[in-house]
Amino acid sequence: MTYQNTLDYLFSNLPMFTRIGAAALKPDLTNTISLCKILGNPETKFKSIHIAGTNGKGSTSHMLASVLQESGLKVGLYTSPHLKDFRERIKVNGQMIPEQNVIDFVENYRSVFDEIKPSFFEWSVALCFDFFKKENIDVAIIETGLGGRLDSTNVITPQLSVVTNIGWDHTNILGDTLAKIAYEKAGIIKPKIQVIVGEYVDETKPVFIEKAEEENAPISFTQDHFKTHHFISHNQFTSCDIFNDDELIYENLELDLGGNYQQKNILTVINSIEYLKQIGYHISENNIRTGLMKVKQNTGLMGRWQILQEKPLTVCDTGHNVNGIHYVVEQIMQNNFSKLHMVIGMVNDKDIRNILSLLPKNAVYYFCKANIPRALPVNELQNQALEFGLTGYSYSSVQKAFEAAKNNSHSDDMIFVGGSTFVVAEIL
Repeated sequence: MTYQNTLDYLFSNLPMFTRIGAAALKPDLTNTISLCKILGNPETKFKSIHIAGTNGKGSTSHMLASVLQESGLKVGLYTSPHLKDFRERIKVNGQMIPEQNVIDFVENYRSVFDEIKPSFFEWSVALCFDFFKKENIDVAIIETGLGGRLDSTNVITPQLSVVTNIGWDHTNILGDTLAKIAYEKAGIIKPKIQVIVGEYVDETKPVFIEKAEEENAPISFTQDHFKTHHFISHNQFTSCDIFNDDELIYENLELDLGGNYQQKNILTVINSIEYLKQIGYHISENNIRTGLMKVKQNTGLMGRWQILQEKPLTVCDTGHNVNGIHYVVEQIMQNNFSKLHMVIGMVNDKDIRNILSLLPKNAVYYFCKANIPRALPVNELQNQALEFGLTGYSYSSVQKAFEAAKNNSHSDDMIFVGGSTFVVAEIL
């Protein structure tokens, strides 16, 4: 098999949530447990940190991985979905899993796995654990795919569990209240394992407390103790002072990621690092500073307020739910521009109307549909957008919409591309 043959098999034969939605999900961890058993339970052969959350878990995972890498550790990083190449999901010290490893894994286990009939995500989790074991990594940062309790990654026993925040997303699967969604995310809390919660609201805090007490797990709420002062976020970087309670612990800490939403993520990362230091990780202040300034370089992170061009300012961002879009719009409005061009596409299982209500009306819209079955038909998106005073044009592909935006813009304008991870993926 070639690498492309292997991908064709994985994409076409295995149920894939990113393409078809909830139909790809399994109601329990049985498949993943069975796959791991066949592989000799590789998930037990390395230390790990487990990260869940509605928004920010990708940025948080990459920041942590970069800092730990700077501290001299061999760091595995598992994230999803990918933007350009499936191999982005599985990295060691920022390097994607080699194509040959993917080919060999599928060839070696295809026949035995076919009896289990795993989903695409279950396959990728098994591949990740097997690769990390073979690479003899020091620690893995494992990001959940969806939810937590029933997520395939939830077979690990980590040294630390992190929940970044709870927001409205995947309500058709995770529940129609914030408390129900929190319950699913809190499912990653393990017996006697420290849990760090980035943000909470009145509805979600009791859920985390109850689960932590049930598991006898110590819990820390970042927002109760960690604060930023002098927070500045430009398009290309962020800087701030960080306080733990009333004590200044890091002055003028700089991050190579833009976006106001990184204010919450960086606090969760620092809280996590402070705990890791307590349990024996040797992480210096220089490791932290260098790691945060080299997140993109060390990990290859893409799609988070990513600048594609300076004139006109062209930005893409994978924010795709109410909370994510709120921060994206806030960030857009911090920029000076003559005219705003919005290349927007969405998937059909999101809270479309509430997202559309947040988008700026003083913009020209280029509605499009990503090339996946879950994508919302472009005419339907445009019709719903019209109800919220959002006007523009429809295009048969993401690329055509993007080209039209570029052709219609001047150097002092701004182009934003987003609404869906898959729209951003096609641009990149």
